[in-house]
Amino acid sequence: MTDRRIVFVVFDGFQPLDLTGPHEVFHSAGGYACDIVASRAGPVRSVSGLLVHAAHGVGDFAPAGTDTLVVVGGQGVDRARQEPGLVAWVAAAAAGARRVASVCSGVFLLAAAGLLDGRRVTTHWARAEQLAREHPKVRVDCDPIFVRDGRVWTSAGVTAGMDLALALVEDDLGRDTAHAVARQLVLFLRRPGGQSQFSVALWSRQPATDPVRAAVTAIHAEPGARHDVAGLAAHAGLSPRHLQRRFTAELGMPPAAYVERVRVEAAQRALTEGDEPVEAIARRYGFTTAETLRRTFHRRLGVAPSDYRARFRSTARPAGAGHDALEGETA
Repeated sequence: MTDRRIVFVVFDGFQPLDLTGPHEVFHSAGGYACDIVASRAGPVRSVSGLLVHAAHGVGDFAPAGTDTLVVVGGQGVDRARQEPGLVAWVAAAAAGARRVASVCSGVFLLAAAGLLDGRRVTTHWARAEQLAREHPKVRVDCDPIFVRDGRVWTSAGVTAGMDLALALVEDDLGRDTAHAVARQLVLFLRRPGGQSQFSVALWSRQPATDPVRAAVTAIHAEPGARHDVAGLAAHAGLSPRHLQRRFTAELGMPPAAYVERVRVEAAQRALTEGDEPVEAIARRYGFTTAETLRRTFHRRLGVAPSDYRARFRSTARPAGAGHDALEGETA
C-alpha cells in the first residue's frame, strides 16, 4: 500500500509540540509519508526558538495529493492567517484532501481559508471566545480535547495534537495499532475526543503533602471503590476529620466532590471507548445505578450519558457505518 501523505503546515512562531508530537505518532505507526510546508522553504523558527526545516514552500509544492492536511498552532498564527499565499494554499490543499486537521490555534488558519463555516470545532480554551467572535458561522465548543465534524478534525492545545493524531491513526489502521503507538511513545492515556480540557487532573490543585497524595492516588487507582472519608483517611494515615480539613485546604474541594469528579471522568472515558451498558458503567464507577449516573451527568455536564456517548463516540468505525458517520455533523 502506498504511504498516506501527511502534510504539516508551519509558520514563524509555531508551537513546536504541535508539529513534533503528531509527527512522531504518524512515524511510529508506519504507512505515512510526512512533509512540512511553510510560506517559503528553509528554516522556520518556533515560538520557543527551535528551528525546523521546511523542505517545501507553498510556491513550489503542489497541494494536490495531500491525504491529510495538518495545520499547527502557535502565537504566529495571527500573522500567518494574514498571508494570502499561505491561506490560498491551505484552501487548495484542503479541497482535495481526504481529511483536514488543526492543532490548537491552527484552527484560525483553517477558518481564514473558509473551511469551517457551519462546522463544530474546538481549539485551546483560552482562544475559543476569540474564534467564536471572529467567525460567528463556526460552532465553537471549547470543552473537548478534539472534535471530528465530517472530514474536518480540530483539537485543543499542544498535547491534544497527539491525541488527535492517534485518533487519525485509529481511523486508518485500527484501534490495536493506535494503542501500540501510544504504548511505544509511553503515553499515560490515549484520551478520547470527549475528554474535557478542564479535566480534574489538569485543573485541580496538586496535593502538597504525602498523606493527601496517598488519598488522591487511591481515588485515581480505583474510581469505583468506596471512597468515603473513613476509607481515604486510612490510606492517608490520618483521622477522618484531619483528612477532611487537609484535603480541602490542599485541593480546594472536599474529598466527596473530588471523588465525584474523578468518577465522572472515568465514566466519560468508558462511554466513548466501548459499548458497555450505561448501567454497568454506573456500577463499575461507584454510581450504583444508571439513574444516579444520569442525574450526575446532567448536573455536571448538562447531558445524559447516552447522549454523551453518541456525541463523543470513539473514532473506531462501527460495522456498516459510512466514513463520516461518527462524530461528524456536516458531511
